[in-house]
Amino acid sequence: MDLYQLEYFLEAARQRNFTRAAARLHLAQAALSEQMRKLEGELGTPLFHRGRRETTLTAAGETLSTHAEDLLDRAKAARQAVNDLMGLKGGRLVLGAIPSVSACLLPAAIAAFRKRHLQVELSLHEGTSEEVAQWVDSGRVELGIVQPPITRGHFDESTLFNEPFVLLVPKHHATARQRRVSLAKLAGEPFVFYKGRARDTALTACRAAGFEPRIACESSELETVRSLVAAGLGIAILPRIATRDKVAGCTTLQLQGERLQRKVTLINRASHALSPSATVFRATLGQHCHELIKQRP
Repeated sequence: MDLYQLEYFLEAARQRNFTRAAARLHLAQAALSEQMRKLEGELGTPLFHRGRRETTLTAAGETLSTHAEDLLDRAKAARQAVNDLMGLKGGRLVLGAIPSVSACLLPAAIAAFRKRHLQVELSLHEGTSEEVAQWVDSGRVELGIVQPPITRGHFDESTLFNEPFVLLVPKHHATARQRRVSLAKLAGEPFVFYKGRARDTALTACRAAGFEPRIACESSELETVRSLVAAGLGIAILPRIATRDKVAGCTTLQLQGERLQRKVTLINRASHALSPSATVFRATLGQHCHELIKQRP
């Protein structure tokens, strides 16, 4: 059963005459009659009472008429939805990101995207790198922003940026007037750890500097970490993007010695074509990474 056959059927039902219906459809009457016979053959029952002057629907024809209208409406809506999606006049884009990126980079990129494509529904989920990777792999989100390595799943990856880690200290901390500080000299300090891959990086760095850090608090909320540092609870090793804007009550210092860095990548499921909205957002995000991340804080 093809959609065009249903369109022919409904027109014949409305006109109650194959000749008039064929004229409205710009078909030869024989062609219309043939398509109706094929449709009846597929369904296994007559759809019309064929009279000399008028053609009316059988009980089966009446039943098909109700469903045919619905099917054609659904097909029309589906075509429109696809057209809207391809023209970025509709559809939905779901993103996943680690908190530091979602808080410090994505708002500007999302605002720029929505300015041009307001009708695309955009949703954002925050999680650890492993969680975001799982969401992308399962299809829950289309684009994910993570700090590698990712141990599970098959993805297409592109590097968004590389950045150093910095030290955030209270404004009146003993080291606050210095521009750079050695991590080894902070062995006795309490630390506020930012959960996720950033925590793993900070912990490894402290151990490499020869000490086990004294953890005063851990939080997955960036604003909480910054507020606790400002309150004097401890110091924090954070990715530079988390300190791009001035943090009230805090000072940002560079770390001496071996450069402590991370890579942030954009991932999507391997062998899955991106939707038009995802393709455009990826380009928008890349532009903002170039403009914002490459600048010195």
